[in-house]
Amino acid sequence: MIDTLTDPNFLIAVFAAISAAAVVFTFGAQFFDRSELKGRIKRVAIEREKLRAQEMQRLRGQDARRKEGGSLRGTESKTLVRRTVESLSLRKAFLDDQTVIKLARAGYRSPSHLTTYLFLRFVTPIVLFVLGFIYLRFIMMPERPLYMIALYAVALGLIGSYLPVLLLKNKILKRRQSIQKAWPDTLDLMLLCVEAGMSIEHAIQRVALEMGQQSPELAEELTLTKAELSFLENRTMAYENLAERTDLDGVRSVMTALVQAERYGTSVGNALRVMAEEGREERMAAAEKKAASLPPKMTVPLIVFFLPVLFIVIISPAIIKVMENGGIGF
Repeated sequence: MIDTLTDPNFLIAVFAAISAAAVVFTFGAQFFDRSELKGRIKRVAIEREKLRAQEMQRLRGQDARRKEGGSLRGTESKTLVRRTVESLSLRKAFLDDQTVIKLARAGYRSPSHLTTYLFLRFVTPIVLFVLGFIYLRFIMMPERPLYMIALYAVALGLIGSYLPVLLLKNKILKRRQSIQKAWPDTLDLMLLCVEAGMSIEHAIQRVALEMGQQSPELAEELTLTKAELSFLENRTMAYENLAERTDLDGVRSVMTALVQAERYGTSVGNALRVMAEEGREERMAAAEKKAASLPPKMTVPLIVFFLPVLFIVIISPAIIKVMENGGIGF
């Protein structure tokens, strides 16, 4: 046995067998890893299909509840509004390329919201004209000439034609401020979720649940983006739609980074980390800018409200003393 173990030919055969086994194991490990990778991809695809089915079931349930909850009177009123818009061709008169986008930025996405908006743009000036004419003619200025009252009523009607536009702009501004205020915290949470091993869909869904109390508007947009990531064939369209709906530079830059990561296969965590740092720096800069603008803003209130009261408090005892002594003697 010792002669066999010390035989050079036997040792050469043993080392050759070990080398061949190492080569086979090295190449075989790649095939095993590839099979495991295929299994993981298959599990992710199955999970995505489950989420898609759940989202579709939820949306169908909401539509069914809306249909069941709608009354006959509400249906008739919607039908009346739609018939008015279609019969008078209000879409050609008031609809432009930016109307649908503005309504989406305000949170109104359904076709019924567009129909209601067009109807209000047509009805509001007429209603204000009639109400203003009645109020001015019979209550406020009954002695004025009729043409003067008609001119005032026409001015109110012109103001009323822009009233829905102003209300829509106000709604967009409030929604944008809410999203902008909560966006840095959203980036931090998304970064934590992605670094914990979640996919971008699960991270967006989780962050939407967490941000529901702080900013319902942002939670709604994230939920819609998650649904679009599951439904749309081109995933970059979901990111672009979110940037278009929010119309914020910070959101647009983050979505551009996610699109590039999706297209070129780069790390999503690194992109989110850089964007989260930029978001925190921008929020700190905005806070410093707001703090620096306080002294000029406080100058007018100090002069108008505080200084007169201070002068009265300082001078009043001397004035009272002089009045008690019968005035100033010369």
